[in-house]
Amino acid sequence: MAKQKKQNTKGTIALNKKALHDYFIEQRFEAGVALTGWEVKSLREGKAQLVDSYVLLKDGEAWLMGCHVSPLQSVSTHVVADPTRTRKLLLHRRELEKLFAGVQRQGYTCVALALYWKKHLVKCEIALAKGKKDFDKRHVLKERDSDREMQRALRSKNK
Repeated sequence: MAKQKKQNTKGTIALNKKALHDYFIEQRFEAGVALTGWEVKSLREGKAQLVDSYVLLKDGEAWLMGCHVSPLQSVSTHVVADPTRTRKLLLHRRELEKLFAGVQRQGYTCVALALYWKKHLVKCEIALAKGKKDFDKRHVLKERDSDREMQRALRSKNK
């Protein structure tokens, strides 16, 4: 019997949980990603990280920087694979204009939140975000703890 590979063909490929912790998300966009063949095969295996990635807006185009896609050993031996190469994001002109206008405002940045499959295409969810201060992060943690305590109290009351 042939050994079958477990493929991650549906759903999320990679999440950037750090971005949700460090930023207030203002507006979300869905962008296509220009990839090479070995990158698609690696993404099917789920070998991607978005931890330190961000979106660079330059010359009327959007570029995904810092996204790490690990090359597979068996896929391409004749191609020199750069795991952290800059990848072009495919957006409509109006979406790019909104991103450029948002980034020009003070304190706003454009971050990558997730890589996922949409049918047979790889999409990247990017967001216009504003950085959180330390006290904002602590406040969010306190709110989350208090919500959790309320849910526990309601569950114990309903039993």
